[in-house]
Amino acid sequence: MQAQDVMTTWVATIGADATVREAATLMLERRISALPVLDGKDRVVGIVSEGDLVRRTELGTGAARSWWLRLLTLPAENAAADYLKTHSTAVRDMMTSPVVSVRRTSPLHEVARLLEKHRIKRVPVLEAGRLVGIVSRADLVRRLATAPARPAQKVGSDRALRRQLLKGVAESGIDASYVNVTVEGGAAHLWGGVRSDVEQKALRVATKAVDGVRKVEDHTFVMPPRLAGALGAQ
Repeated sequence: MQAQDVMTTWVATIGADATVREAATLMLERRISALPVLDGKDRVVGIVSEGDLVRRTELGTGAARSWWLRLLTLPAENAAADYLKTHSTAVRDMMTSPVVSVRRTSPLHEVARLLEKHRIKRVPVLEAGRLVGIVSRADLVRRLATAPARPAQKVGSDRALRRQLLKGVAESGIDASYVNVTVEGGAAHLWGGVRSDVEQKALRVATKAVDGVRKVEDHTFVMPPRLAGALGAQ
């Protein structure tokens, strides 16, 4: 199995010039814990996560360490970076950079190793420097939950079927911005949030309509009306 077999392809991103408040708002609205940060040429230059927002002067948590203690324990450059993370209002100043990333063809065991080594919860999937997806710990757990007792024998077929599914859903007109699809032995597994019961049913129908789908396992949930309304206003 490779990163492309489990990655989420509809990824919420934010620009490097955006504000910290905008990043926090987008994470809350999308019910996600991190955002890849793009420059003006749509290249990934960083990532901002909930962890980056924990210590902020707006929360009264930015001064967790006194200024004199920071001077004693941190090199001058690190102390300046620490100040930017807690005080600057620009995403570019408090994002984590450079970004740990993987390729489409990176084996899942390599993805898991990177997550463990760097103590992170997700890795962007890049192709020629451009974002094509993201793999999180949750994606690996979902794959584990649906994996058969023995390794699937037709990985190539499942991968091709997943590409057809993602294309079919995208062309159906259904808003699948918060949905991910994985395939195991011809069985399609739907994950994430939808706006309504009707959208949920339509997603299942669109999935079943793709040739080669043996069955559909729907793990999606209907988002609360308030959240769905806020997302629709974007």
